[in-house]
Amino acid sequence: MTDRTVHLPVAAQPTVADIVGFAQRAEDRGYRRVWLPETWGRDAVTVLSAIAERTDDIGIGPSILNVYSRSPALVGQTAATLDELSGGRMRLGIGPSGPAVIQGWHGADFERPLRRTREYIDIVRAVCSGETVDYDGDIFTLGGFRLRCDPPETPVPIDAAGMGPKSVELAGRFADGWHALMLTPDGLRDRMADLRRGAELGDRDPDDVRVTLSTTCCVSEDGERARELARQHLSFYVGAMGTFYRDALARQGYEDTAHEIAAAWGNGDQDAALAAIDDDLLADLGAVGTPEEARESLSKFEAIEGVDRVAVSFPRGAETSEIEATIDALAPDA
Repeated sequence: MTDRTVHLPVAAQPTVADIVGFAQRAEDRGYRRVWLPETWGRDAVTVLSAIAERTDDIGIGPSILNVYSRSPALVGQTAATLDELSGGRMRLGIGPSGPAVIQGWHGADFERPLRRTREYIDIVRAVCSGETVDYDGDIFTLGGFRLRCDPPETPVPIDAAGMGPKSVELAGRFADGWHALMLTPDGLRDRMADLRRGAELGDRDPDDVRVTLSTTCCVSEDGERARELARQHLSFYVGAMGTFYRDALARQGYEDTAHEIAAAWGNGDQDAALAAIDDDLLADLGAVGTPEEARESLSKFEAIEGVDRVAVSFPRGAETSEIEATIDALAPDA
């Protein structure tokens, strides 16, 4: 059976306490894990530490720590520390993010993203093993040190985030799971084939690679309000975040729409960008609308073979009450 998790809001919230409150609400409503993405707001590690201290059972994890702003050894230390703090509830998500964030925010060159992700997976595992790390990769060479505290009792699982065929193949070949986002049902099925190919290349059972799909959800008794928030969210990522999300949408049969959104946004016409997103596309990419509409939409993603977890995520413009309503309406036992 597919489990439900929560992808905590990517947009800035009033306080850290508000984010912790969402995590506590998710725990009370029976969700299995809360994920926190790290973009250009609060750092994920500090907030996850607060969540670990103020919850009891729910799993925690960054849905993505990028593989440029921290060294791989530091990511390993962080994973081990959060696992200790949470009493073994940690699952790590890593990935390259995209050029807009890596170059524009971190000032790093977006070079060799797949190779970096592969080496991060190797090094984080080595750090968390507690053994001396001796690693000679194409990008990183480490040697002579080991974790200075007790390692995790059980290995911290590592998910690789990715949207393109090669990044998903890498997750299947080397990671413990794949964290997927902005995928239609057909797009997800296509990427599942890439995941299976990667697992076969790594001589692994594809069923051992956990798949978590993060899908945009927004629930309101005013279904049109929910759809408008989802349109705003999608248009921002496709229009304002470089070619990364635009290309992902184009690969899934929406090439004309993706370019229309990007062109309108680039010309400063956000209304036209929103108008390019019809209800069919919204339904193909998420679960939005009234509670009944959203629950029905979410179930179609859960029914896709190979999906182990669905992560309920939220439009960047959603207000606190709308986030809470969505958590409640899509709770596992709702």
